[in-house]
Amino acid sequence: QVQLVESGGGLVQPGGSLRLSCAASGNNFGISAMGWFRQAPGKQRDLVADITRDGRANYADSLKGRFTISRDNAKNTVYLQMNSLKPEDTAVYYCNAAITTDGTKWTTYWGQGTQVTVSS
Repeated sequence: QVQLVESGGGLVQPGGSLRLSCAASGNNFGISAMGWFRQAPGKQRDLVADITRDGRANYADSLKGRFTISRDNAKNTVYLQMNSLKPEDTAVYYCNAAITTDGTKWTTYWGQGTQVTVSS
């Protein structure tokens, strides 16, 4: 069984920074792309950023320049550095990953989500 576990959320003042982490754990699995989504109350879950195994990143246009996605393949971990945070960044942040356990079939796994609240 493969699991994604997020950490690093919390309460931060406007203009502050947070770094989210998401680690995949389990036995005998491979990971391709990894990403971050967010969902604010009453809204749909939207892409924040994703990154290929070789490090090519893609961002939501509105977040370019403030958020940076990165990954450590040796640790099966993806990160999201969030700077200059705004109240509208408040949401539950979810990581996901394309994972295979048999080398053939790929499945999207999701983490449980971590709350980020930007407020003074």
